[in-house]
Amino acid sequence: MIFSGRRARRRLFACMLACASPAMTVAAAPVETVEISVRPINQFHIGHDETRFGPLEFVGGLEMSSPARDFGALSAFRFLKPGGDFIGVTDTGFWFFGTITHDAGKRPSGVKSFRMQQMVDASGRPIDKKSQVDAEGLAVKDGIATVGFERDQRVTQFKIDPDNMKAPVRQLDYLIPAQELRQNRGFETVTHADASGQHEGGLVVVSERSLDTSGNVYAAVIEGPRKGVFTVRRDGDFDITDGAFLPDGDLLLLERSFSIVRGVKMRLRRIYGESVEKGAVADGPVLMEADMGYQIDNMEGLEVWTRDDGALMVSLVSDDNHSILQRNLYLEFILHQD
Repeated sequence: MIFSGRRARRRLFACMLACASPAMTVAAAPVETVEISVRPINQFHIGHDETRFGPLEFVGGLEMSSPARDFGALSAFRFLKPGGDFIGVTDTGFWFFGTITHDAGKRPSGVKSFRMQQMVDASGRPIDKKSQVDAEGLAVKDGIATVGFERDQRVTQFKIDPDNMKAPVRQLDYLIPAQELRQNRGFETVTHADASGQHEGGLVVVSERSLDTSGNVYAAVIEGPRKGVFTVRRDGDFDITDGAFLPDGDLLLLERSFSIVRGVKMRLRRIYGESVEKGAVADGPVLMEADMGYQIDNMEGLEVWTRDDGALMVSLVSDDNHSILQRNLYLEFILHQD
């Protein structure tokens, strides 16, 4: 067979996986235990005690640090157990696992059992080139992690094993024409819809800032009964960095803006679920916006979960880019539906 082009390379990769001998063993990269120190964040608006910001109520947060060289660059995460055990990816090509702990007031209090493991290729060899493992988006379902990669644009699936993450098992067709994806503006959002909701468990990807001719952001439902390409209206100079579906079928997006003059800003936008549809331009209202007067940094990861008392929770993490000028943050909010 003769293969050429990016889509053809994906087909070749899939063929190699399918043709591999079941008896073939694949080595894994070592798992590194990482010590995490935390500083509690009790105010979201710096110097102010209010906790309510539109429909979002700040619960608490953590500033995380570690002497480990590879710690940082946290680009996406999902809870394996609501508010507790989590899995994540870095844009430097690492998996990470751990557990968020909470105090008696249900505020985040620490991070325990944090581990990191380097991603490996189809033959089990650790991947050292950032361009090949710029992991930005993550979805989790039925023991499978689906990861969106930039630069070498692809959406790839892995079996979840916190003690030994191995080679990818499947590569997905992301439907959007490859030439429309900007090299460093690819799939930042990878998320599953609720199986009982209007999108019937579909897998959705949204790019960071790959724009169509109208200036809207490319996105697609790539698995499920309602597959197809759609776009998200780009609002101002904000780029999309992650997203997750809410129980009612709306899509919550995390967005970021940066300029040298004013620094970084973050925004949460609620995209109407009915507008997440093949051929449509999805849109919805801004729920919250924050600048450097708030406890934010380069906010890149978002997760939605339900607390044991029924509260609908939104958790955010930041990517410090391995810079001494930036921080790794974990923030928790209650999303009120009234």
